[in-house]
Amino acid sequence: MSQNPPNLRPDLAPHARLSTPPSRDGQPTIGMVSLGCPKALVDSERILTRLRAEGYAISPDYQGADAVIVNTCGFLDSAKAESLDAIGEALRENGRVIVTGCLGAEPEFITGTHPKVMAVTGPHQYEQVLDAVHAAVPASPDPFIDLLPATGVKLTPRHYSYLKISEGCNHKCKFCIIPDMRGRLVSRPAHAILREAEKLVAAGVQELLVISQDTSAYGLDLKHATERGHRAHITDLARDLGSLGAWVRLHYVYPYPHVRDLIPLMAEGLVLPYLDIPFQHAHPETLRRMARPAAAAKTLDEIARWRADCPDITLRSTFIVGFPGETEEEFQTLLDWLDEAQLDRVGCFQYENVKGARSNDLENHVPDDIKQDRWDRFMEKAQAISAAKLQAKVGRVLPVIIDEIDDEGATCRTQADAPEIDGNLFIDEDFESLTIGQIVNVTVDEASDYDLWGHLVD
Repeated sequence: MSQNPPNLRPDLAPHARLSTPPSRDGQPTIGMVSLGCPKALVDSERILTRLRAEGYAISPDYQGADAVIVNTCGFLDSAKAESLDAIGEALRENGRVIVTGCLGAEPEFITGTHPKVMAVTGPHQYEQVLDAVHAAVPASPDPFIDLLPATGVKLTPRHYSYLKISEGCNHKCKFCIIPDMRGRLVSRPAHAILREAEKLVAAGVQELLVISQDTSAYGLDLKHATERGHRAHITDLARDLGSLGAWVRLHYVYPYPHVRDLIPLMAEGLVLPYLDIPFQHAHPETLRRMARPAAAAKTLDEIARWRADCPDITLRSTFIVGFPGETEEEFQTLLDWLDEAQLDRVGCFQYENVKGARSNDLENHVPDDIKQDRWDRFMEKAQAISAAKLQAKVGRVLPVIIDEIDDEGATCRTQADAPEIDGNLFIDEDFESLTIGQIVNVTVDEASDYDLWGHLVD
């Protein structure tokens, strides 16, 4: 077991770990490296599912693959650098590489560094990726042998799954190029989302993690129409998902007024009492330069209202420090706001220029040493808040979901913890009878800054 400080770079995720059945003789085999956010992970799952349906085997390593797909991240320059490194590694280890994902929106940037890649496609361009694979490694399906599980290929553990409800975004934040790469909001029909969720739960998924670029805006492009008995609105969708019996966790929720309608669903237990909201900053002038809603004071009122209606709600957010023009006064306002908001889970990253972002042209860019200092001070305060919040849970009985089991104990998550980005709860005694994916009740015995320890309730 290892402690799990939160990932402070929300745009980066670990390389996907893939477990697949052995391939048959002569079966074409594809490898996959999946970088970036959970939305990109879902894209990787869709690509691999289509390939499996066409008779391809999936290799968990470079050496066993006839070609490798690298699904890239292009959100920040540091993420682009990691993507280029991953492409270079795949080229060294395998030599036959197809690139897709957000960085694929800049093909010249990729081929300028790695001219030997076989093809480059952009984000969620599934057909183009498949065409590139077909050209590099022709399919050879055997309809009597190649069977695809009803849930498709998953890159997450069997007991939880990301559920993407829309693509794109209608916001015009100056630091973000996601709308340029992934386009405007395009929502999936609610009945299609429910059908996928039902299949996942039937296959044993215990937790559905709802993701999009702007979850609150879901269905806006569809004018919240009702089709096949299901309305395309986040409140209705959350209620429908909550009826399936799995944990439902909402990510990337903008604090629109109608978000308050989700809180009763959390109080009732239909949806986990957890909101992941990208506040980004608190000073109105900084938010204005970001082209973000500048209503931090009203947001504090909303937070108080949410907590009054659902006292156990967990609030997670991410912030940017060192945005161009950020003064010490503006940064201090952010610290004071965080003091008052008392958010449970917080991530932060230092502002970086991104090619194509309008924020690059703003005046008064903050020096790197000041950005680092502000990041340190911000995280020190966030860590203290987290430690106090977790200490208050000592002695409580909490339901947890078991993610891993080894010789030392069981690594679990409470309802307040999303996988990869939040903390863990560890059970290091009497865990031998537990199974991965099981949900059990635990009494909390100890707390650190980000993690908990506990024992099973008799």
